[in-house]
Amino acid sequence: MSSRLATHAQGKVFVDEVFDAVAAVGRATAQHGKENVINATIGSLCDEQEKLVLLPTVERVFRDLGSDDIAGYASVRGFPEYLTAAIDQTFKNSKPDAYIEAVATSGGTGAIHNFIWNYSNIGDAVLTHDWHWQPYTVLCSDIMRRLESFTFFDDKQKFHIESFASKVRELIAKQDNLVIILNTPNHNPTGYSITDAEWDQIIAVINQNATGQKTIALLADIAYIDYATDPNQCRTFMKKFDTLSPNVFAAFAFSMSKGFTLYGQRMGALIGVSKDKQAIDEFVNAAVITCRTRWSNLSRAAMRTLAGIYKDKTLLEQVDQERRQYAALLQQRADLFVTEAKAAGLKFLPYTAGFFITIPTDNPVAVSNILRESNIYVVPMAKGIRIAVCAVPVNKIRGLAVKVAEAFNKA
Repeated sequence: MSSRLATHAQGKVFVDEVFDAVAAVGRATAQHGKENVINATIGSLCDEQEKLVLLPTVERVFRDLGSDDIAGYASVRGFPEYLTAAIDQTFKNSKPDAYIEAVATSGGTGAIHNFIWNYSNIGDAVLTHDWHWQPYTVLCSDIMRRLESFTFFDDKQKFHIESFASKVRELIAKQDNLVIILNTPNHNPTGYSITDAEWDQIIAVINQNATGQKTIALLADIAYIDYATDPNQCRTFMKKFDTLSPNVFAAFAFSMSKGFTLYGQRMGALIGVSKDKQAIDEFVNAAVITCRTRWSNLSRAAMRTLAGIYKDKTLLEQVDQERRQYAALLQQRADLFVTEAKAAGLKFLPYTAGFFITIPTDNPVAVSNILRESNIYVVPMAKGIRIAVCAVPVNKIRGLAVKVAEAFNKA
């Protein structure tokens, strides 16, 4: 029997390696006990008891909301005080000299979807690095775009500017609009942060290719930014966005999931940056329409929570302090894994900070399956395995790199 689906919807099969791995962890935990299972799959911050972290001050503000803010509708674009807070949280001391406006989205994912939809044409290629968050592919294909990639790292394990420039030239020659997505700082899945010097090179390439009738739209996916070693230093690249050419539109995908630990509230924002007021007005109008037709409006409670925190300087300082404590714990876990990985001769991709460390391999599924025999669960990717140090307590990190190295040798 032929499909009842429309042509563009046929053949879809949802496969998510992360959630498949999480399900396997659940089965192993039920059989062997939590203390005997290492869950390095989930991309959420957990404490040393392996419980999901909810920052205490964020939880208190959220729980103190009145019934209207818990149950009521929000505006489609998002409350002005929420959007102001999202902008302030995004840039801190590194706001570029440009027009800046924001539109509320369903998490960072919603921001990415909104941007791809409004700044690329049907059939276009969207460009990102070869190591990337896998849903980028589906976000493109589901709206009839395709994801293409450049080589992220050169032979010195730095940003491969030559590969980036070559791919930009190739795609802009074929299409009038090019969307570029760069996930930094604390990239998922490698933990790498693009340096300021590398940003200078990236912006030069983009400006050189956005000429005549050719336009480039650049999106910085900053989901993990608040777990950088220095939350101010990691933002200095943002000031460079006011040097983009008139044919370039830039934006940031802001999320409350990681920095404010409200994953399930699905609250984010798409923040546009341009020296051109008309471009910013156009951005807001298009983005709001997309929001209205995709999810209508969003979590009023989450918006009020962020707005309330930013309204009270004491609350904001408390949240920052609580987050820095967990960021330090995250760094302790990562440092331990990196130290032991080097001692074991285990090669991993360059790591700056963040939730994940990635180990390249030609046999990711084989390595993953071998580790599962020891009740160690990781996420197999196209060219490697991802270790979620954000979810593994220090006592289980200790010795993990050695076990991974042994699995590599067996594979």
